[in-house]
Amino acid sequence: METLAVTGMAVSSDYRDFVLEQLAPLGQVTARRMFGGVGIYANGLFFALIDDDVLYLKTDESLRPEFEAAGCQAFAPFGADKPMSYWTAPTEALDDQDTLLDWARKSLAVAGRKAAGKKR
Repeated sequence: METLAVTGMAVSSDYRDFVLEQLAPLGQVTARRMFGGVGIYANGLFFALIDDDVLYLKTDESLRPEFEAAGCQAFAPFGADKPMSYWTAPTEALDDQDTLLDWARKSLAVAGRKAAGKKR
């Protein structure tokens, strides 16, 4: 696991470590500092990020309705009219590792499809 020095950033080391511990069953889970937040990778795929101690998971058109139904919010660092393809993890997922892993696996599948599309 990569160690990050996150000083003066919007991500606390305690929250980052908690998220990485919860996601560890996915395989090789690492974190990289990026743009004032932290990018989360599993087995080399970028599938999540943390900003202001909030976990966001990668989504696409097929998965977005599930995030919306769960009351999640889009990550929109450049304004509400420019959301990115990352949505907050459902609140209950942060209280239950199995639930979080289910959501994370869906996001990993999205990241895998995106990566496969780039290789073509």
